[in-house]
Amino acid sequence: MGRGKGRRAIEKEPKKTKKMSAEEIIKKKKMIIRTGIVILALILLFIIAMIANNYIILDKNKTTNLIINNKNVTTDLKNEIIQEDGVIYLSEDDIANFFDKHIYLEEENNKIITTYDKKIAEVSLEENVININGSDKNTSAHAIEKNGVMYIPVSEMTEVYDIEIDNIEETKVITMDSLDKEQKKAVVTSNLAVKSSTRWIAKTVDRIEKGDSVIVISSDGKYARIRTKNGKIGYIKTNKLANEYTVREDMAEEKQVEGKINMTWDYYSEVASAPDRSGTTIEGVNVVSPSFFYIDENGVFRENIGESGEAYIEWAHENGYKVWPMISNAPAANASLEITSEIMNSYEKRKQLIEQIVEACVTYDLDGINVDFENMKQEDKDVYSRFIIELTPRLNEIGMVVSVDVTAPDGGETWSMCFDRNVIGDVADYIVFMAYDEYGISSTKSGTTAGYDWIKLNLVKFLQTEEIDSNKLILGIPFYTRLWTENANGEVIRKSTVNMKDIETVLPDDVQRTWDDELKQYYVEYQDGENTRKMWIEDVESLKAKVSLVNEEKLAGVASWQKGMETDDVWSMLKEELEQ
Repeated sequence: MGRGKGRRAIEKEPKKTKKMSAEEIIKKKKMIIRTGIVILALILLFIIAMIANNYIILDKNKTTNLIINNKNVTTDLKNEIIQEDGVIYLSEDDIANFFDKHIYLEEENNKIITTYDKKIAEVSLEENVININGSDKNTSAHAIEKNGVMYIPVSEMTEVYDIEIDNIEETKVITMDSLDKEQKKAVVTSNLAVKSSTRWIAKTVDRIEKGDSVIVISSDGKYARIRTKNGKIGYIKTNKLANEYTVREDMAEEKQVEGKINMTWDYYSEVASAPDRSGTTIEGVNVVSPSFFYIDENGVFRENIGESGEAYIEWAHENGYKVWPMISNAPAANASLEITSEIMNSYEKRKQLIEQIVEACVTYDLDGINVDFENMKQEDKDVYSRFIIELTPRLNEIGMVVSVDVTAPDGGETWSMCFDRNVIGDVADYIVFMAYDEYGISSTKSGTTAGYDWIKLNLVKFLQTEEIDSNKLILGIPFYTRLWTENANGEVIRKSTVNMKDIETVLPDDVQRTWDDELKQYYVEYQDGENTRKMWIEDVESLKAKVSLVNEEKLAGVASWQKGMETDDVWSMLKEELEQ
C-alpha cells in the first residue's frame, strides 16, 4: 500500500454547546453580584483603613489615664485616682506600687510615713502639713480615707518623690516624670498622625502640627516613640523630628568609694579612747569604722569621740580613708534586747535617735555610718527594718553612706532571725555579712570560726533566697580564730579567742597542720594532758580563699574584724585580691 493509503481518515465531530437552564443563569448572575459586593467591600475597607491611617479614630479616655515615666500604668492601678479641688490623690497601695513599697500608716501619731530616695515624709491625716526630713511644709491637702482606702495627696508631694506632674484635663491624662531620669525633646517638621504602632496600618492616637514640641522616648533609626503635649504615646518617623535636645540628664548616683570596699573595723570599748594612728597607714584600706557611737543600758545615744576621736578622723581623711563609724546597741547583752525593742517599737524614739545620728555625722564631718545592732527580738524584725528605712534617706540627703551589719541567715531567734535581710539590703547602701562565728563563743561543739564552704553556702542564701544585689553585699572576714579544749569525753570545757598575729605563739612548735580543702584552712589537734586541743587556723591563705568569693560573686568588697588582730601580710593580700 502506498503512504497514507489504507488509513481511515478520522474526523472529529464538533462539540455541542450545552445550553444553560434559566435556573443556572440566575445562579451565575448571583455569584457575579456576590463577588462584586465582596470586591467593593474590600475596596471600602481599604479606603476606610487609609482614612483611619491619616485621621484620628477618637481615642477618648473613659477614665483618667496615668503615665509614669512615659509608661501608661493605668491598668496597674489598684484603686481609682481621686481629684478634688485641684489636688490629685493616689491610694496608699498605688504609692506602694509606683514609688514607695515601704509606705505605712504610723498609728502612734496617725500619720502616713513614706520614704523615697533621700526623703522621708510624714503625711498628716488631719492637718494640711507634710514634714519632710524634719521640716514642716504647709500644703493644700492632707491624706484622706475613702471607702476604707487611704489616699495620699501626691500632687502635694512632688518634692518627696522628686517628680513633676502635669494634669491634662482635655484628654484625661496625668503624667508624672522623675526629675532624676533623662528627658529629651524635639520639634516636629510637619503635620503628622501619631500612630499606635509602626505597622503599615495602625490606629492614630493623636495629631501633631508642624513646630510642636514632643518628648522623644526612644528611637530605632526609622521610627521614634514620642509623647505628645496631650500625653498620648505613639510613633512617628524619625526623619520628621528636628532640633532634638536634652532637657535633663540621668542623675546617676556617684559612689562614695570607687572600686571594691576594703573596710576595717577599728574597735575600742566604751571606756577606752580612739586609737592613735598618727604616722601610720593601712595598705589598701579605703574605709575605717571606729566604734564612736552606742546606745547605753538606759537607751541613751552616746558618743565616744573626744579629742582622740577627732584626731582619728583627721588622720583618716588625710590618708584618703572614708570614716563610717560603728553604732551599736546596748553593750550589756541582757540590756540590749529590751532597750533596743523599746526604741525600735516607737516611731518618735526612732526619729529622735536618727536626728542624733545625723547631727553627730554633720558635727564631726563623717562620711557614713555602720549600724551594728545585735541581740534583738525576732518579733522586732520589722520595726528594726523601719529604723533602717527611715535612717537611710536622712543620711543619704547629706551625702553619707549607710551600711548595716547582719549575721548568717541560719542562726537563732535573737542572733539571726531578727533581721529582714531582703528589706535591709534593698534600702541601705550596703549590707555587711558578718561571715564569722560559724562556731562561736557560745557553741558547745568545737569548730571553725569561718569555713569557706559555710560562707559560700550562706552567700547563695543572701544573693538568691534573700535576693540582695551582689554590688551591695560586703563580706565580713575574721582576723581571729579560737582554741578549743575538749575533755576525754569530747566535751568542750574551754574556748578562747586567739588573734591571727598570736597563733604562732599559742600553738606548740611541733604541731602537725592538716589542710582541709572544704574549709580552705589548716586544722591542728594536739594533746594537753588528758585534754585535746583543736584549732582551725585563720591565716593569709585561708582569708585569701574567702576573699576570692568577692570577685567570684561580684560582691561590693570586704570588711575585716578587727584592726590590730591581723598579721602584717594581710593588707597586701587584700589589696591585691580586691584590685583584680
